[in-house]
Amino acid sequence: MSERHPIIAITGSSGAGTTSVTRTFENIFRREGVTAAIIEGDSFHRHDRKEMKLRQAEAERAGNGHFSHFGPENNLFPELEALFASYGRSGTGKSRKYLHDTDEAAPYRQEPGTFTPWEDLPADTDLLFYEGLHGAVVTPEVNIAQHPDLLIGVVPVINLEWIQKLWRDKSKRGYSTEAVTDTILRRMPDYVNYICPQFAHTHVNFQRVPCVDTSNPFIAREIPAPDESFVVIRFAKPKGIDFQYLLSMVHDSFMSRANTIVVPGGKMELAMQLIFTPFIWRMMERKQRAMA
Repeated sequence: MSERHPIIAITGSSGAGTTSVTRTFENIFRREGVTAAIIEGDSFHRHDRKEMKLRQAEAERAGNGHFSHFGPENNLFPELEALFASYGRSGTGKSRKYLHDTDEAAPYRQEPGTFTPWEDLPADTDLLFYEGLHGAVVTPEVNIAQHPDLLIGVVPVINLEWIQKLWRDKSKRGYSTEAVTDTILRRMPDYVNYICPQFAHTHVNFQRVPCVDTSNPFIAREIPAPDESFVVIRFAKPKGIDFQYLLSMVHDSFMSRANTIVVPGGKMELAMQLIFTPFIWRMMERKQRAMA
């Protein structure tokens, strides 16, 4: 953790909804005049799209049916930790981009599914913002979770997470239900061993819980709407959180435990704005004092 060069990390599985949380933070940064170095977790995968497909085929031929993007063998965990440590010390580091589609790849004149070259982070940023799969990973070799000043988990209940992944991969990437189901099954051991344990290290968790039947996510025709769900917000250390203020500002919210507030799904962004804007203020105040 660093007062001069703070780090915020959003961590969650594929299809968890981390991208929508990132949009909320971008709105806060824009409103508060904060310049962030943005890091996408996909840029720390070890292999590009073509190489990953080849290695997956090799793994399957060797009898490994659990080869996935979630585990350490296919990610650059040491490099990600080195980036966090370097930024925390001096506000510097190297990053790259993963080009998901033709629109992202066109400005770089590269193929989709490839990485851009490693480059130095922009100078004079106020903080580093990471969004991806592994912002709180702890293994015998690395402890990424120790570096962020604010670590947020996005964890829908598992059936909702699968519905969101199925909808995204089928509608936006052209995959079949069977192909997405195979991916979910293949990733399950790494999901249990490397994704779930992160949420014991996060400072705040957001878990969306649908109030409609999601008992069979593989036949769901649409994602439950925000108004058809609640969001459970858990604080690891609730000291200093003004729950009475949040309850008064977010209509129909309630406390379920001493460290947990539940808000209507449609009020999630409002709750995030109310919770995290003061965090950003305090980060910037500490930064200014440390730099004085």
